[in-house]
Amino acid sequence: MKNTKRRSSRPGVTPPGIESGFTLVELLIALALLVVLSAALYGTFFSVVRGADAVRERTEPLRDARAVLDMLRRELSSACYSKDTERFRFVVEDRDVFGKPASVLEFAAFTVPRRGSVPSSDIMEARYAPVEKEGGLIILSRRTRDIFLDAIPVSYPLTGPIDGFLVECYNGESWVRSWDTALNGKLPAAIRVTVRLAGGENPTPLTAVVVPRLAGS
Repeated sequence: MKNTKRRSSRPGVTPPGIESGFTLVELLIALALLVVLSAALYGTFFSVVRGADAVRERTEPLRDARAVLDMLRRELSSACYSKDTERFRFVVEDRDVFGKPASVLEFAAFTVPRRGSVPSSDIMEARYAPVEKEGGLIILSRRTRDIFLDAIPVSYPLTGPIDGFLVECYNGESWVRSWDTALNGKLPAAIRVTVRLAGGENPTPLTAVVVPRLAGS
């Protein structure tokens, strides 16, 4: 009499000799979970990238403005003036672009001579001037030249779009927006420079106050 082996009909029990595997339903569920997790991971990744780009867009103008103010602090503190030399002057012109401050600043200052084969002195002439852009915004440019040489002045942009550039001079009693050593006969007691960053209805102002170390005569 033959012994007939019956396959177990109980769910979850695999008969001996038969390998277990995944059913089609299990594969579909696993695939669906993989798609959901992948979408969540990709969404998080792109959100982080967009956030980093947004932070970079906000911090770059701030970094540029701080670099400009640091440069102006160094140069204005070394500003020089002499009534006997026309080139040794300090001039601030009060201008605006669509109602936004756009001061023009020109002055002579002591500086470190450049190294190399090109001759240079230790006094330069610097000019900071706004350049009008589309949408009423401006960028700030800087032009320098050696005050004793006939070299071509070098001009280049310092910032991206900004909302304003204001230079004020302290005359001992109040802050004024114009100055000319040919008329005032001396350097300001202090100089206040404000760079307003573009963005929104209330632009962010960054301000530096500098006291020239040389009074001049």
